[in-house]
Amino acid sequence: MGTKERRQREFEDREQVFLDCARDLIRDEGLLNLQMSRIAEKSEYAVGTLYKHFASKEDLLLALAAVDTEKHVAMFQRATQWQAKARDRMVAIAVADMIFVRRNPDFFRLGQYVFTEVVWKAASTERRQAMLVASDPIADMVTGIVNDGVAAGELELRGMAAEEICTGLWALSAGTHNLVHAEGVLEDFNIRDPYRLMCRHTQVMLNGYGWRPLVDVGDGAALDALIKRICNEVFDDLCSE
Repeated sequence: MGTKERRQREFEDREQVFLDCARDLIRDEGLLNLQMSRIAEKSEYAVGTLYKHFASKEDLLLALAAVDTEKHVAMFQRATQWQAKARDRMVAIAVADMIFVRRNPDFFRLGQYVFTEVVWKAASTERRQAMLVASDPIADMVTGIVNDGVAAGELELRGMAAEEICTGLWALSAGTHNLVHAEGVLEDFNIRDPYRLMCRHTQVMLNGYGWRPLVDVGDGAALDALIKRICNEVFDDLCSE
């Protein structure tokens, strides 16, 4: 390994240390309490060194979110590669979201925060672009499932674009996450398993789009059986822990 390559490796390793320390501080002290000085202190580097990697706290937060998004993408890839009907793969996307957020409770909080105007506008163009690039595969995969359903004769777009159908499902997911992370709100409405309910609403929406085969959305046993099948066939290593 040459000098240039070694320095690049050292730079990347040091950046990972900063990200790991930031994640620990967010978990222990809260997202809004995160300070660059505390990250530098915890990582045992000078603040100036930290700023050589991240021009601002906002840039660092976007870098964290991009890493999490890449992991999210990997979950969705498993759902899209499942050998099943397109409609069931779309439900598998919802199940992937459910599993991922349960295993990574800080992911949505961070993702929600970095897209606020105060953070997004303060971040550098380079970090914003990197975040968008990390997210792009999700849209491509979900749109691909819609197009597979159309190609198989299971779904008619009825004047809508595939992206418009995906946006409706995305809004359902984002809305569920918002409610889940608003502590006490769903409990007040006696909602004890919001992500199972999200999967049920996904089936309702797919019925509304006319996506065949239509299902009985009131059949809770059938929904649970489908979720169990997805867990067993797609996410067995994650559901069995």
